[in-house]
Amino acid sequence: MSFIDRVLKNLFSGFLNRRHANRHFRRQALLETLSRTGPDDEQAASGRVSRDMQRIASDDVTAALARMSSHEMGLTNAEADERRSRFGPNEVEHEKPLPWQLHLWYCYKNPFNLLLSLLAGVSFLTGDMEATVVIGMMVMLSTVIRFVQEGRSSRAAEHLKAMVSNTATVIRRPAPDESAAGPDESGFRSRVQGGRARALAELPIRDLVPGDHVVLSAGDMIPADCRLLAAKDLFVSQAAMTGESLPVEKFVGIAQPFETVFEAPNLVFMGTNVISGSATALVIATGNRSYFGALSSRVTAADRTPTAFQAGVNSVSWLLIRFALAMVPVVLLINGFTKGDWVEASLFALSVAVGLTPEMLPMIVTSTLAKGAVVMSRKKVIVKRLDAIQNFGAMDVLCTDKTGTLTQDRIALERHTDAFGTPSDDVLRHAYLNSYYQTGLKNLLDHAVLEHVELNRELRVAQDYRKVDEIPFDFERRRMSVVVSERETHHELICKGAVEEVLSVCDSIRIEAGQGGGRQAPLDEALLAQVHEVTRDLNQQGLRVVAVAMKELPASQTAYSVADETGLTLVGYIAFLDPPKESTAPALRALAEHGVRVKVLTGDSELIAAHVCGRVGLAHDGLLLGPQVERMNDAVLSEAVEFHQVFARLTPRDKERIVRALRGNGHVVGFMGDGINDAPALRAADIGISVDSGVDIAKEAADIILLEKSLMVLEKGVIEGRKTFSNMLKYIRMTASSNFGNVFSVLVGSAFLPFLPMLPLQLLVQNLLYDISQIAIPFDNVDKELVEKPLRWNPGDIGRFMLFFGPISSVFDIMTYALMWFVFSANTVADQSLFQSGWFVVGLLTQTLIVHMIRTPKLPFIQSRAAWPLMAMTVLIMSIGVVLPMSPLADSFNLQALPLGYFPWLVVILMGYAALTTAMKTIYIRKFGWQ
Repeated sequence: MSFIDRVLKNLFSGFLNRRHANRHFRRQALLETLSRTGPDDEQAASGRVSRDMQRIASDDVTAALARMSSHEMGLTNAEADERRSRFGPNEVEHEKPLPWQLHLWYCYKNPFNLLLSLLAGVSFLTGDMEATVVIGMMVMLSTVIRFVQEGRSSRAAEHLKAMVSNTATVIRRPAPDESAAGPDESGFRSRVQGGRARALAELPIRDLVPGDHVVLSAGDMIPADCRLLAAKDLFVSQAAMTGESLPVEKFVGIAQPFETVFEAPNLVFMGTNVISGSATALVIATGNRSYFGALSSRVTAADRTPTAFQAGVNSVSWLLIRFALAMVPVVLLINGFTKGDWVEASLFALSVAVGLTPEMLPMIVTSTLAKGAVVMSRKKVIVKRLDAIQNFGAMDVLCTDKTGTLTQDRIALERHTDAFGTPSDDVLRHAYLNSYYQTGLKNLLDHAVLEHVELNRELRVAQDYRKVDEIPFDFERRRMSVVVSERETHHELICKGAVEEVLSVCDSIRIEAGQGGGRQAPLDEALLAQVHEVTRDLNQQGLRVVAVAMKELPASQTAYSVADETGLTLVGYIAFLDPPKESTAPALRALAEHGVRVKVLTGDSELIAAHVCGRVGLAHDGLLLGPQVERMNDAVLSEAVEFHQVFARLTPRDKERIVRALRGNGHVVGFMGDGINDAPALRAADIGISVDSGVDIAKEAADIILLEKSLMVLEKGVIEGRKTFSNMLKYIRMTASSNFGNVFSVLVGSAFLPFLPMLPLQLLVQNLLYDISQIAIPFDNVDKELVEKPLRWNPGDIGRFMLFFGPISSVFDIMTYALMWFVFSANTVADQSLFQSGWFVVGLLTQTLIVHMIRTPKLPFIQSRAAWPLMAMTVLIMSIGVVLPMSPLADSFNLQALPLGYFPWLVVILMGYAALTTAMKTIYIRKFGWQ
């Protein structure tokens, strides 16, 4: 049984015995359908038309009121209260902050932390408190640093949320027993209209219900989805919904069939705003049942798919964990059978497991990301989710809207031409006089004309002109006129408006217009065809064209009307555009040089999109349009997105599908948007980017918030993201390769030595010192060459790197075994402390040195130097490693002082290790490349 059937059944059972039940059932069911069910997620995401929205847009005012069970004078307070109890408050669902306990759990929950916690538990049960404390500290530091940094970022993002108006002017009908004059207890002001009373009040937006009447005026945010009941010169900005930069005209008339709800001329939507004019509107959907609300619910309720960063970290983590799980049992069995002491073998195997686990990885990743977030905040980039920084660096496709990103998000006068397309100052002068003397609220086009303030001085407006009359704009004529007196000699009627409407009142055309005017010719069919060709060419360049016409009249006439708008002479056209930013073209070139392809996804028309993209140097051949995307299945769309750069007339659902198709093709996708219509795509991308002036739903869906909507800011963020990734990759490579070499060395030593090559405690201390030396990696320098192209997680590359470089350290470990066994005669159980001390120092120093060998493809210390924090930590830890066997703490770790003859050998081993690693690195780069 459908929802509406259930509603009808329930209503029928309650009113079965009432004579007029059927009429009530129909109205209630329709009201429930519009207000309770609203648009579903797919309709909201696509912007396509629900049948009920189509119906109410096609109704006349009386039918619309009946459909919503409302009254021409509004609802009573009692009716509103009853509906609020049914439909709930007019509030849109927002992404709620995680409780701190749950946030802390998410910060802790990763494969390494879970494995280390298990090893810490085993250490505790076996009585190895030193290992328990060391491992526990690593897990705690990693978790707490991430928890604190993400908490700070989230709070900063909350403070950036734009504040919107929280009240609406509502019309309510007093109940029959209420007074029809004066304010009531709720603060309503009563008015009498046509013998009937109505009351107006400023109510919280959350108190609106379906069926309410709201009064809208310039500057108001639309508080709910509404159907217009009355409107005067109403222009609404739907940019947040559609990306269209120019305001849209709205009027009361019955709508013709339309493809998307935003095309309906008598519907206005929550989240859009009134630019000019006024209206009274009927609320048809509130809260999560509005289109805005349905999009918000879709964004906040949907679980994110793992990003490229998360998938990469997880794959590398499990690669190292599988390696550890495979090798530790082998170490246990070899030592158990060869040494006969299974307890000692178990402790040693446990220490090897800790050594194989890169326990510092969560901490290094978190601190590197946190440091990157601090640096990016100084570059006007606020990081909401730390993982997004690496995705910033890995991004190879950036999808962005057009308005405000490529363009200045303002209307500018682009052209002023005569009727044949030739630039003409005379047209601009007439347009300026029309806009200057127009009364009422001037629209964005008038403001663009009036920016030419120099004309006021050139025309001597105050001295030579006087306004006589005005014929206001209306939606039927789609034009307006002013009449001015020039030096009191004659009157000029100057008309501007939509091209076809102005042409309909013209019978002549000005030719060779100039300062002194030009000759006029009758507007015959041939000239009319030329006019249409010129305006069509301007439209194809993405320009909004307004025609300008005029006629001279005798100075004796004092009043004018629409009847005087006849017999005009076409002077020319003024054309408007949202101009590209000066920084856009250089930013696009910089992103291309850094391996980032930019794709434009806009809800605006294809003509405007093509023109703007052409102006900024972005290829726009073969645009793909929203209706075409709608008809494609996922397989076809996956191919299409690779060959198209510009997508126009897109709905929110179209944008989301394009982003998912690109991700499905293996790209790391960023999406930059700030409107309601961008929220699903922001959520679907690897990295969602919004701006501080964006709507709340967009900022909630985003990972990163820009304080300046500019591609240049974005390019700086990409570079910082790559530096962050490069530093993380250093630690992972170093850990994987050195761990592999250590395990191989342990296996050889365990098989052939009569004692353990290193005691469990020594192995843990060595591992701890080595890890401490890497704390400074987040602050290391990164070679310029390493950030020129996107950096991607590649577990296969990590495995290859491990197998290639790991055995190098094993070669020198085995040389150290031979040195200690044959040269220093540490070849008995009684002399094992000397043997273990010698390998402890070599192992620690080579492990600490390896980061300098593999941090750069260049020659270390000569062509590329590490940052001073990393250099200082390296010197400190290597010094501790040399001094510890000779210090008073040596006995605590079963170490002993090494003979002086050992140290020349140590220098030779380290130099040989550095030389062989550098040589192998050259071979590796030649064969596999470097990132």
